[in-house]
Amino acid sequence: MNQAIWAGLLASFVAGGIGTAAGASGVFVFRQLSARMEDALLSVAAGIMLAATFFSLLLPALEHAEALTHSTFAGVLLVSSGILLGAIGLWLLHQHLPHEHFIMGNDNEMASKMRKIWLFIMAITLHNFPEGMAVGVAFAGSNSANGISLATGIGLQNLPEGLAVAASLLAINYSRFNAFVIAALTGLVEPVGGLIGASLGSVSVAMLPCMLGLAAGAMLFVISHEIIPETHRRGYEHLATFSLIAGFIIMMLLDATLG
Repeated sequence: MNQAIWAGLLASFVAGGIGTAAGASGVFVFRQLSARMEDALLSVAAGIMLAATFFSLLLPALEHAEALTHSTFAGVLLVSSGILLGAIGLWLLHQHLPHEHFIMGNDNEMASKMRKIWLFIMAITLHNFPEGMAVGVAFAGSNSANGISLATGIGLQNLPEGLAVAASLLAINYSRFNAFVIAALTGLVEPVGGLIGASLGSVSVAMLPCMLGLAAGAMLFVISHEIIPETHRRGYEHLATFSLIAGFIIMMLLDATLG
């Protein structure tokens, strides 16, 4: 492995594994999150993801694409193709794999409790994989500062997600320890995505703009299809909106200072 691949793998592990575990450890303090707090925390995470998509993925992708194609228009087309591929790819996974939405849960009341848990874990796996891939691809580029700021942002947004997952497990009578362990394990898919993203991005400079766009498209799909609808369905949409804006500002500040 070259240095970029190692860096992408390590950064995605810190952001995904450690970030999620740190958030999940909150179950040893909080027994249950209110719906209001859950929507606010997840919206902050969505805002961080949204800003990371623009500042740490799309802007570098456009720069690389323009340098590669020697045309602004052609560069935009190249990155746009990656965005569409990422969004369509994640949509296809959602269509063909059984999963629950992040908060809403399964509408089938006859489903067993164990099936609900594993469907929920699968949903989190789908949610976390593109984040890890995004970190890995960012480190495959020539500017490692973008990777550092993105990994920091992803790690921060995994804090409320880890806590939300663990608190949901508590609500169905899992022990605090088991809820913590399962929630922490959901973050370990991110290093897998980080390894794949860094490896593919390092294979060829020509692939980098499309890979950055692909990661951005997958993250945009998660934000629009999963998080925003779920945080706007319980009457706290104004709080969710401003929480998303707060998360966006946090990530913008991180990118400006670290990137």
